[in-house]
Amino acid sequence: MRPDSPPYAAAARRHLANADPALARVVEEVGPIKFVHRRERFPALVRAIVFQQLAGAAAATILNRVVRATGAGRFPTPARLLAASDDTLRSAGLSRGKMAYLRDLAARVRDGSINFHRFPRMSDEEIIEHLTAVNGIGRWTAEMFLMFNLLRPDVLPVGDLGVRNAAGRLYAMAKPPTPAELRELGERWRPYRSAASWYLWQSLRIVTPAGAPPKPSTDRKIGRVADRRRTA
Repeated sequence: MRPDSPPYAAAARRHLANADPALARVVEEVGPIKFVHRRERFPALVRAIVFQQLAGAAAATILNRVVRATGAGRFPTPARLLAASDDTLRSAGLSRGKMAYLRDLAARVRDGSINFHRFPRMSDEEIIEHLTAVNGIGRWTAEMFLMFNLLRPDVLPVGDLGVRNAAGRLYAMAKPPTPAELRELGERWRPYRSAASWYLWQSLRIVTPAGAPPKPSTDRKIGRVADRRRTA
């Protein structure tokens, strides 16, 4: 699959360039937002569970084995996954915990308690609440699903260490911001916090001249966050 720009990309670039001078430099250097839009729903969540706490190559091998063993040549439906025996799933490389997680997800999709057709009418938080009710799916996984599968434009994964490290580097903070501090900083990025997060991830690839650290931010809001941290 080739990377493409989400429908909000141009508006997000304009907004971020005007709302945040520090991030505007990243936007200019990185260029247009481009990532692979993953249109699948159930398969994406199955993949997210299988990949948890595993190296990419090992996880991909296990996922391929699960698909071959349960999908009859295609990605398994919830019903097929539920029908698979413990021995079948274990022989594919799944742990007992992940077997239970996948079955919980499949059961909720099959009985309609998770209905992907309803998601377009639901808010981000409603979708997160539905997905995190599944054993093995946490908030970060739900946020990634919102950003890359549903193309929601205003998701800020404050628990993501990469986003926090990038924000600390961009604003020359002594330590990465806490989730609460990042949420406060991100208010300026609304309603395009997904785009801001993507640019922050990309900023970690930018090498400054001679390895020099970024200049301290003169932004008053950033300064207030730093001041509170020093006096806490």
